[in-house]
Amino acid sequence: MLRYCCIRGKQSIASLLELQKTCSSTGYSTLDGHHHSHRHDQTSVSSTSDDINADMERIFGSPVSIPDSFSSSPTASGMPESSSPSSSSSVAGSRQLTHTDPDTGKATMVDVSHKSSTARSATATAKVILGKEAFQLVHDNHVSKKGDVLTVSQLAGIMGAKQTSQLIPLCHPILLSDVSVSLTLDEDALSVGIWAQATTVGPTGVEMEALTAASVAALTVYDMCKAASKMIEITDIRLVEKKGGKSGHWKRRHL
Repeated sequence: MLRYCCIRGKQSIASLLELQKTCSSTGYSTLDGHHHSHRHDQTSVSSTSDDINADMERIFGSPVSIPDSFSSSPTASGMPESSSPSSSSSVAGSRQLTHTDPDTGKATMVDVSHKSSTARSATATAKVILGKEAFQLVHDNHVSKKGDVLTVSQLAGIMGAKQTSQLIPLCHPILLSDVSVSLTLDEDALSVGIWAQATTVGPTGVEMEALTAASVAALTVYDMCKAASKMIEITDIRLVEKKGGKSGHWKRRHL
């Protein structure tokens, strides 16, 4: 009944009410006066359905065919599934996670055997906010019995870059050509600025090596200064530049 009401919405409502009055909880009567009781057998149900359809067609006319484009079930937004913004077709061509198998969704290592070896480099930075007291101790090189904070942290960053594939599960072991780490004191910000760069000639980039170098150097600064202050913050760990590879040269615009 609902289908016919939607299709023949301009038909007289009075005609619909005429049909509805003839229906009852135990059965219904068609407009020609024949009474049909509910039956549990399949033959009676089928016959009753045919009678209903016949009455409907007599009142509202023959049903209008529905285009195929409206045959799919609508989504919550009222749109067919095929045109929903959340469907896979709307994200076709978008970037995907390279360490996730597109078929299973499981983590996987990227196969770089088909890539050619090229010169690649990456630069990352980090900042360690020390606070006034800890900064002064680092500046005067009196902060720790472990040694010179900046020198030890520099060496830790270099060592960290060489261990990246051991720390990050899906990173390739890379033959590094060079790792450079430098730390500078920023008196205005009461912080230590960290700059790290990794270079290689190979089939994959060294962004993770640069980021690991900066991170490990920052953690080492924290370790050597934590006795002076528990308020030390490690912040602004980020890639600032990379060169080489399929994506070419990239540089962060705003630091």
